[in-house]
Amino acid sequence: MEFLNGVQASALSAVTWIKSSHSNATGNCVEMAVLPGGHIAVRNSRDPQGPALVYTRDEMAAFMEGARVGDFDSLIG
Repeated sequence: MEFLNGVQASALSAVTWIKSSHSNATGNCVEMAVLPGGHIAVRNSRDPQGPALVYTRDEMAAFMEGARVGDFDSLIG
């Protein structure tokens, strides 16, 4: 099954979204879901019906490893 970036998250109702444990009451959080076929969707929890970005497992693994080792710290600090 092919999913394009910017797919409406509402079209992904059959998946289970996982919210970051670092989310807070003001809605600053990201949710992720594994799609049929193994791709990973990412959405903003403040707009659960809005667009979701879709990545391959390899793309998401590279991003998460970069985040883990601090590659993106300068973007928020």
